[in-house]
Amino acid sequence: MEAQSFFSLDHVTHIYQGTDNEDHEALRDVSLEISDGAFVAVLGANGSGKSTLARHLNALLLPSSGTCLVDGMDTRDESQWWKIREKVSMVFQNPDNQLIAAVVEDDVAFGPENLGVPPCEIRARVEDSLALVGMSNHATDAPHLLSGGQKQRIAIAGAIAMQTQCIVLDEPTAMLDPRGRAEVLSAVKNCTKSRGQRSSISRTSWRRQLLRIASF
Repeated sequence: MEAQSFFSLDHVTHIYQGTDNEDHEALRDVSLEISDGAFVAVLGANGSGKSTLARHLNALLLPSSGTCLVDGMDTRDESQWWKIREKVSMVFQNPDNQLIAAVVEDDVAFGPENLGVPPCEIRARVEDSLALVGMSNHATDAPHLLSGGQKQRIAIAGAIAMQTQCIVLDEPTAMLDPRGRAEVLSAVKNCTKSRGQRSSISRTSWRRQLLRIASF
């Protein structure tokens, strides 16, 4: 039986409006289907539109033309944005732009708190998520004292704790050294094999990283 499409993009184009009255077309006529439960890696050169595509998948950006459906919900329908983001979480390139709390465990708890998860369940999710990315020993540390790889693993833990159907990773190892990349790829691997998220999408400019992700 064929898996149901979780993401469905139909002739999506995205144009950024420039301040100098010059428009930039980041996506042009993109159509694709991504099945529920798939692990997908998007490869391309810098400036090819990978981040723009990623941000369409949980309605952070909306198509200039065409249609983007997430589990059947049209991202252009503002009334569906909350439901879409309950299903799709994101991890960005720079973890410093995603970590907001003064303590690691509070940062991981932030997403579930916003979703209205009961406090007792939040505690269990935080503990499980930190264990999954190998950061349990840093639960009470300050995020700004951690390495780049550790920060990114905390950002991934926060996404896992939300228990969305899909995590979109927007080049999560781009700013890291080889050790940091290895830490984050290990966390992504554990996340993919866990009982939580059913789908993952990673976008990258690193072909070697793509091969490692594809082997998961």
